Amino acid sequence: MTMPVMPLLTIELLIALVTAHLLADFVFQTTYMVLNKHRPLILLMHGVHVFALTALLSGGAMLLALGIALSHVLIDAIKVHLAPDDLRSYLVDQGAHLVVLLLAVTWLPNEILAHWWPPLSTDMIQVALVVSGLITATMAGGPAVGHLMARFKSDAQPEGLEYAGRIIGLMERGLIFLMVMIGEPSGIGFLIAAKSILRFDTVSRDQKLSEYVIIGTLASFGWALAASFATIATMRALGY
Repeated sequence: MTMPVMPLLTIELLIALVTAHLLADFVFQTTYMVLNKHRPLILLMHGVHVFALTALLSGGAMLLALGIALSHVLIDAIKVHLAPDDLRSYLVDQGAHLVVLLLAVTWLPNEILAHWWPPLSTDMIQVALVVSGLITATMAGGPAVGHLMARFKSDAQPEGLEYAGRIIGLMERGLIFLMVMIGEPSGIGFLIAAKSILRFDTVSRDQKLSEYVIIGTLASFGWALAASFATIATMRALGY
């Protein structure tokens, strides 16, 4: 028994919608918005970002964009007001958004999609996939690793520049994504070695801090590797 194959038009639109979601949630959503999303106006502003980006990347499908934006705001409101601020809630929240996008494109007739969504060039689809993969590996990985490490901060909070850890994490995950995409994953070993050498003097004096750094590094590297190889696998599966 063969599994049904999703039409190319549907796949292209799904890639565009996922890209719009990632841009809205991780590029255009500021830290201030994340911390104040319990305020209705801030949540509404985020919904406007989702609507605008979805409408833009879906080729002007206003009703589709409106439906996705409303569902996005509803999911975020449930998370903010009813769910704890932890890793599980973060992953469930992102999963719920992606399920909505998948259902949207699979339920819509292909005739409607063709009206909204003209066929894109191979280059445009590849750009969208790379952008989505990069955002997932870098910016989406930050909250995931941050939530994972939150339980250890009180016992092993490292001293350093404010927000330096976040910037280092973005840079290291970005470099991992780049190395995987250009076919040089062996370079990640040098990245691990360089980070270990730079951190050696600090962590060698404190076991708790050492374990904190190891857990954070492995989580960050693991997330980036998973996102990078998932991006490559998707591109190969689509023949790009």
